[in-house]
Amino acid sequence: MSTEMQFSSNYADLSNSSGVDAGFQFEFYCQRCNDRWRTRFDPYRSGQASGWMQKGAGLFGGLLGSASSVLNGVAEAGWHSARDDAFTKAVADGKAHFNRCGDCHRYVCSPCFDSANGLCFNCAPNVNVAITQARAQGEVEAAREAANVEGRTRGAQRPVTQAMQLVCTQCHTETHGAKFCPECGHKTAQQVACSHCSTMLEPGTKFCTECGQRQT
Repeated sequence: MSTEMQFSSNYADLSNSSGVDAGFQFEFYCQRCNDRWRTRFDPYRSGQASGWMQKGAGLFGGLLGSASSVLNGVAEAGWHSARDDAFTKAVADGKAHFNRCGDCHRYVCSPCFDSANGLCFNCAPNVNVAITQARAQGEVEAAREAANVEGRTRGAQRPVTQAMQLVCTQCHTETHGAKFCPECGHKTAQQVACSHCSTMLEPGTKFCTECGQRQT
């Protein structure tokens, strides 16, 4: 574990400098999995006292208002020093939750850190995880190839020469090649193949326009 942890880029300052909820709180996050850890709220008593005084001044005014201004000034003057002390303590507490990778220098949580090698799992991937991941990828690739072969087999059995009316001429709803419109029930103009020469004919054609064969 590094003796110093600056946390210069992987934290959020949730502190409030004034008001009845004035206090210090920091949220740190793992730079690999983004899991977050938040410090306990540490109240800033001067800021809270100023907040309560301001509330009282709003009700009573007068001397309370003057006292509130003075107390608020004191709270503001001490804020930065108190905040630095609170952040130093938060960083010390964070050392129990985060580790610094010896290669990429990112701060990561314990589940993302290989303590034996001093590296995060991005820099030193877990072998068992890599094996399982590779096996799953292989299964997906094999299944995709098998599905592609099955799809080609099914596609070869589909009629591709028959023209299909994809939009209903009555209500303009998409029919997706159905014989009847799903919206209004109108019969679509599906062409049929001549029983003798397979020429595509319009519905209701009695004799083939190509070979003259009577259609039944």
